Amino acid sequence: MERRIVTSLHAKLNDVLASERRCCLSQQSGQLRRGGCNILPSLSLEEAQDHALMVTSVSQRANAELDLQRSVQAVLRELSAQAPALQSNQGMWRWSLHKKVERDPRRNPALVQILLRELEKAVSEDLWHIIIPLLHTLMYVLTKATGITEELYRKTYAFCTRLLTLPTPYCTVALDCAIRLKTEIAVPGTLYQRTVLAEQSLMNELYPYQERVFLFVDPELVSASVCSALLLEIEAAQGQQTPEACMRHVVSHALQAALGEACHPGALHRKLQTSSRRVLEHYFHAVVAAVEQMAGEASPSRAGHLEKLEEIYCSLLGPAAARRGRCGSDLLQDQPPSIPLPSPYITFHLWTDQEQLWKELVLFLRPQSQLRLSADLEALDLQGLGPDRDMARVSMLSTDSGIERDLPLGADELPTPSSPEMDRAGLQRKGGIKKRMWPPDFPMPGSWDGPPGLHRRTGRPSGDGELLPGVSRVHTARVLVLGDDRMLGRLAQAYHRLRKRETQKFCLTPRLSLQLYYIPVLAPQEPGASRPPELGELATFLGRADPWYETTVNTLCPAIHKLAQMPLCLDTTQTVDPFILDVITYYVRMGTQPIYFQIYTVKIFSDLSQDCVEDIFLTELKVKVQDCKSPKLGSSPRRRGVTGAESPGAELSICYQKALLSHRPREVTVSLRATGLVLKAIPDSDTEGSPDCLPAAAPVTTHTCLNVSVTEVVKSSNLAGRSFSTVTNTFRTSSIQIQSQDQRLLMLLLDKDDRRTFRDVVRFEVGPCPEPCSRTQKSKMSCLNSYGQKEMETTQATSKPLLMPINTFSGIIQ
Repeated sequence: MERRIVTSLHAKLNDVLASERRCCLSQQSGQLRRGGCNILPSLSLEEAQDHALMVTSVSQRANAELDLQRSVQAVLRELSAQAPALQSNQGMWRWSLHKKVERDPRRNPALVQILLRELEKAVSEDLWHIIIPLLHTLMYVLTKATGITEELYRKTYAFCTRLLTLPTPYCTVALDCAIRLKTEIAVPGTLYQRTVLAEQSLMNELYPYQERVFLFVDPELVSASVCSALLLEIEAAQGQQTPEACMRHVVSHALQAALGEACHPGALHRKLQTSSRRVLEHYFHAVVAAVEQMAGEASPSRAGHLEKLEEIYCSLLGPAAARRGRCGSDLLQDQPPSIPLPSPYITFHLWTDQEQLWKELVLFLRPQSQLRLSADLEALDLQGLGPDRDMARVSMLSTDSGIERDLPLGADELPTPSSPEMDRAGLQRKGGIKKRMWPPDFPMPGSWDGPPGLHRRTGRPSGDGELLPGVSRVHTARVLVLGDDRMLGRLAQAYHRLRKRETQKFCLTPRLSLQLYYIPVLAPQEPGASRPPELGELATFLGRADPWYETTVNTLCPAIHKLAQMPLCLDTTQTVDPFILDVITYYVRMGTQPIYFQIYTVKIFSDLSQDCVEDIFLTELKVKVQDCKSPKLGSSPRRRGVTGAESPGAELSICYQKALLSHRPREVTVSLRATGLVLKAIPDSDTEGSPDCLPAAAPVTTHTCLNVSVTEVVKSSNLAGRSFSTVTNTFRTSSIQIQSQDQRLLMLLLDKDDRRTFRDVVRFEVGPCPEPCSRTQKSKMSCLNSYGQKEMETTQATSKPLLMPINTFSGIIQ
């Protein structure tokens, strides 16, 4: 079918070219006839060359558009999961599509038109699974492109506004695109400039936002060859992204995006390459100021913006060169140079310390002039955090009267006796009780801005504004972890510890937007050995929830292992065009829709007379009976006095809250003999759509459930003797308590990680992990309102669960 379409398009193209040649020859023949002479003189060399260039240009444009159409169709076929022949190239089609327009920027308008046609077709034919991937592809092209007309921008903006009537997540992604496009229409080049300024930390007073990608890898879970390959690829790419190169890209992109055909790309590129750093910085700040000042206005004027950039352009090239660019004398010969979008600044970290995530975030917030840390990071005093600690304090005991004239001499600088302030000194108060200044709707800082706390809610304009008066959240930390489910368990521990620390020292939340990303990297399967499939359960769930994540991110693992097997190239002079780094960059830029996962807490008792040990898990809790042999299927001779210790498994008392869709509490208590249990927080594909339980991950959820599988021992007696068999029972619960009734001890394994094993367990309790701020509020309320038990129980019931967000491209598509 595809071959017939391509053949038909080529035939139409040849007909168009032949018709155009005949038309040109006819026109030239009519113009060159003289005095009734019927002889057509031969064309001059210059005219023949111009004619050949025109025909070649038309042919190249048609072939380029046909090539882009085939690439877009390949991406859509990969999303439909109906092309097994494309399995070997999974994830490559989107990358190759963006590389084609990056190498030839003149293809950008044609690609935008193709993507718009495919989007309109998808909406009209109800092809919902390709709408969000096409939107992300379109916005990524528009961010990097130059030469897009105002009409094409407005057409794209109008289409995004039509998508606002669709349900989530389509309307959420469309709203985010429409907000960015509205500024881009009036001030072309704003998206590109802000992306480079933030990611490369090119400090500017008009746009002070900074972003950084933190790549964490556990060396015990990911091989050393993979770590070395990733580190070398990141360093090789970032070695070519000097601040001077980034400033050239910003100036060149802003001028070309605004001026369009009036700009001479080749002359501009040559002028910027030969300019000194002082001259380059001058024009860089001039362009940034022109763009940001116009974008910051309530109703920006496109004409005023073009006028400012024309002045900068003429000042940079000179009036003569600027006029030659507007005349367009050699547009066919001058190929517009490619303006790449530099990859973000990525720092590579081997996760060896439990507090490493918090330390790196603190270092990111500190100014460059104060990078030295004290020995005790807990006592670290960030610049400007004094007011926050005072605000976060419930009260401060004061021993003075609060009147300034009662202070001892020299304690404070008092006004002079002749000043008018001295007359009012007797009525002024200083010190005293300082109360917390939280907003009335949010009792604690951790619950600000929705369930994720530090995580910024998406679908809003870029920048979170001010969470505290005078404090702007201008830093964005994009934490990307590589590994399997065990690595996510460590991330959940660090996230819980970070949120708990914020309740004691409120320093990161008002300044930092925390975004979490995950790329699954599983160990390669050995020949003849079977890899445990459960190590990638969360990645499988994310792929089911978001098809674009499945196509773009879940297919990256084989490419990473292939990179690790390639020989090292230490030549840094060659141009780097990395596939893995480009996919990582695309993911952290366009993955803005989070999926929230419930974190569960487990209280472990080794002795009922002592305090418990608390820990958390994200994906799975596995329970086994210590020193328990699997029951042999069959019969054993009948013997008198067979005790429970001789029977397989352990006698367990299980008390759990049954998970109901109505959220009504229903407690169930059972006693049974079992050899083990598995508590899973990630639903399987066959239980995900069950009507009696909501999924464990949802955009906004207050009801989660655990899928519990109990391996029960069934005893039967017959004439041949006594036999034991096992049967698996499953149920769903929101919280559960399990205690061993006999002398058998239990062993717990958290998040499939052998390093998180608990032995000699008598009893354990599992439930949703509450927000650390909710726990603080609960203890405070119990102290202040100790008049009755009823009010304290109400406070406990209203505590919010702790949800950990992981960014995807669309969130959960219902």
